[in-house]
Amino acid sequence: MQICWWTIGSQYHNSLNLQVINHYTFAARKNKQALFKLYTAIKKDLRILLRDKAALAVIFAMPVLLVVVITSIQNSAYKLVNDHSIPLLICNRDTGTSSKQLITALDKIGMFQIANADADLSDRQVSDLMHEQESLVSIVIPNGFSVAMSAKAKSIAAKALEEFGLAAGSEVAKDSVLPAQQPLTLFYNPVLQESFRFSVGGALRSAQQFTENQEILQALYFSLNSKQLPASLEEEIFGNRAVINEIPVAKDGSSIIPNATQHNVPAWTIFAMFFIVVSLSTSIVKEKLSGSAVRLKTLPTSFLMNLHAKQITYVVVTLAQVAVIFSLGIFLFPHLGLPTLVLPANLFNLFIVSVFCGWCAVSYGVLVGVYAKSMEQAIGFGAVSVVILAAIGGIVVPAFAMPEPLRIAMKISPMHWCMEAFYTLFLKAGYTKDVIASLIPLLVIIFALQLAAVAGLKKQNFI
Repeated sequence: MQICWWTIGSQYHNSLNLQVINHYTFAARKNKQALFKLYTAIKKDLRILLRDKAALAVIFAMPVLLVVVITSIQNSAYKLVNDHSIPLLICNRDTGTSSKQLITALDKIGMFQIANADADLSDRQVSDLMHEQESLVSIVIPNGFSVAMSAKAKSIAAKALEEFGLAAGSEVAKDSVLPAQQPLTLFYNPVLQESFRFSVGGALRSAQQFTENQEILQALYFSLNSKQLPASLEEEIFGNRAVINEIPVAKDGSSIIPNATQHNVPAWTIFAMFFIVVSLSTSIVKEKLSGSAVRLKTLPTSFLMNLHAKQITYVVVTLAQVAVIFSLGIFLFPHLGLPTLVLPANLFNLFIVSVFCGWCAVSYGVLVGVYAKSMEQAIGFGAVSVVILAAIGGIVVPAFAMPEPLRIAMKISPMHWCMEAFYTLFLKAGYTKDVIASLIPLLVIIFALQLAAVAGLKKQNFI
């Protein structure tokens, strides 16, 4: 029998093509089924989340209230230092000119709103009056302040003239006896923060040094000319000072003026994103305790697929948090008397940073949910750990104010790297390479959290 090799080859070729088509069709159908399962799981998680009003309040209402309150408080603190005067009560027990010059110097600083108290009040009465008038600081100038300062100025002037080789100055230097100088007393309200107290102390020392310089110059001029220093010359010497222009410069050369909004909105948005651990971890624990995870083994799906769906769902929720809080900073804050939030120029970088921060927060929530054995554990540990991570991450307390051991621990806090990425965009106007420098450690932390969660699932026989 004659064999038609062309026919056999054609049949084999058609059969091979049919197998390839069937293979790709089966793979496409399988991928379509997987995507449908993922879509269904995401839809299920969204419905559960939307029905949970308490969880929505924790996710959205609480962060919004937190951002508004914290920003308002810090903005008031900035205004107290920069725009408003600190109430200052002065009890001047001295009758000389140096004390009056000191008060004038304090007033010219522009930092204080000065009120005068009676000179015959005791220290206790000055303290009570300070609290009654709601003054934050009070200063007591002792009796003999002007005499001691004038004597010191004359002594310094005489010694300077002696160095110049003037006999008159030498005689004064030999005969001058400095009286004991009484210290100034500074009372401050305990509610005044330490940084404000240092600012007040620095302003007081600056005014005191200015007054001493005036006295020394007047003594030198009188020793050389036997007459008082003209007021016009004194004003020309002390009034014509160089102006200091303070200009914050970002990496792109632009001048970004930092304010409470630019600092607080990104920082507390990160805190809100990580606080999603409460809702996410309790959802995972609930499915484990209710037996849903076991029932998934009998279905053509897996618990790991369910976790992927939860992660996608909650990453979208974190992005919604970012959109809501940033929108408040742009549209609501100006009506509340707060500075407007200025978004960075590169919005794509902002989106990428938000996705990575949300993914990290969700990964941490999954880890807590996998290892928690009860809802109480998930809620308690999740909430407390987020506060701790925020504290060591530089959100609650600035990094420069931390002790050295906490600065080292700060490097392992994911919130620190999230905040560095956001601050690079909002405060430094950094480029893409600068953002990547903060995202790489964040990506390492995300993979570590994901691997730890998978290891926990395998240990519990869920995957």
